[in-house]
Amino acid sequence: MKGWTAEAFNQAPDSANEIHGDKIAKQYGFKGGLVPGVTVSAYLIHPAITAWGMDFLERGYAHVRVGSPLYDFEQFTVNVLKETETSYEAELRRPDDTLSANATVELKEMAETPPSRRGHPIAERGYVGPAASFEVWEKLQHEGCKAFRYHWGSKHNMQTYVRDASLMPSLLTGDNAFANMGFILGTSNWVLASNAYMNPWVHLETYSQNYQPIAQDTTIITEMTVADFFEKKGHEFVDAELALFNEADDSCLTTIKLRAIYKLRGM
Repeated sequence: MKGWTAEAFNQAPDSANEIHGDKIAKQYGFKGGLVPGVTVSAYLIHPAITAWGMDFLERGYAHVRVGSPLYDFEQFTVNVLKETETSYEAELRRPDDTLSANATVELKEMAETPPSRRGHPIAERGYVGPAASFEVWEKLQHEGCKAFRYHWGSKHNMQTYVRDASLMPSLLTGDNAFANMGFILGTSNWVLASNAYMNPWVHLETYSQNYQPIAQDTTIITEMTVADFFEKKGHEFVDAELALFNEADDSCLTTIKLRAIYKLRGM
């Protein structure tokens, strides 16, 4: 299993989550717009897809924690640490050797039985949820969340997690590219922020389990439930559980558990 080095790429400087833009990020003490947490996660999972290929897209598991910012154009290094034939631990370090994120990645012998669709109502195009708060999360927890529809295609703005797509595994590039983990994890961010409006907010941690690869021109339905919400050290957090389904046959593609700071201290 090999680590790797590349240049960080912020695909979302104009995101509705303005923590990815320089202006708002600097107001909160950051050097500039943050590279998305899902992109940082893709960097840590990259060695798994390079080594295990389609096996990882079919049954790979990853737990990724983002602890500090990574910025556009920074030269990052992913170091593979403890390693077996079917698992590894990894860390991502910035140019000054600051630890930005770490991960545990595993190729499951047999993934657990995937969930079935709950039949949550699919939001209409352009839907914007109410401003995130304890009251809103409690309501969504008890009354249910809206599901959202996404489409995977080679022209999606998350089609690459580095500027030079040739650095990505071949399975993830070209006209027949399968969805990469930046896109897959990204759907959890989009559903969370669509059910309850948040700006700015910070992606912190995910647990993900793949059940099948997402091929070109797949339409995805992502459902969400609110697991928890709490305050700690002035930040307000939310935990959500999500499942991605192929709209064509309702089969489960991936499950994700996401933790985020939806309200930063001082907002």
